[in-house]
Amino acid sequence: MQLIVGKRSGWSIAAEAASADELFAALRSARFDLVILDLTLRGRSGLDILAQIRREQPGLPVLILSSAPEEQYALQALRAGARGYLSKDASADEILAAIERVVSGRISLSIAASDQIAAGIMNPSDRPPHERLSPREFEVFRYIAAGKTMTEIAAEMQISIKTASTYRTRILDKTGFRSNADLIAFAIRSGLL
Repeated sequence: MQLIVGKRSGWSIAAEAASADELFAALRSARFDLVILDLTLRGRSGLDILAQIRREQPGLPVLILSSAPEEQYALQALRAGARGYLSKDASADEILAAIERVVSGRISLSIAASDQIAAGIMNPSDRPPHERLSPREFEVFRYIAAGKTMTEIAAEMQISIKTASTYRTRILDKTGFRSNADLIAFAIRSGLL
């Protein structure tokens, strides 16, 4: 990333973090113009980290740069407060353009992600089931799809088992699936794992 950002005069990376703890330590010790966040940062879910950034520094723009499929995760990231979403496969020029857009207060998405979101708005009944979920429900959905138990999900998200089970019930209601097996099968078919 330093090589890409270093191409722009006056731009620099002030801090890098390998874990959620490192990220929040850096955010609490200095002022930043932008956070570039990977959804797979070690220690916690990227959407959970994004929610905490929104709580602690609501005006700080966040650009998601992730290997997770943008057509599947961009909408959830925007709902959780991100200002942009790009695949790690994006070119250096695309990344620089996204940074400029997000820092200037605009939204930045790839054409594929924009098309997917627009199609969901124009034809809401055509939206995939996981797009009907809130960011927190989507996070629980991902854990269920990964085969985690309610106890593991509760521990990972730092919530009670009862709350995790309530999220599971809401997910099943909103998606129309009947079991965890149905959720897992859908996640595999849709490339959400």
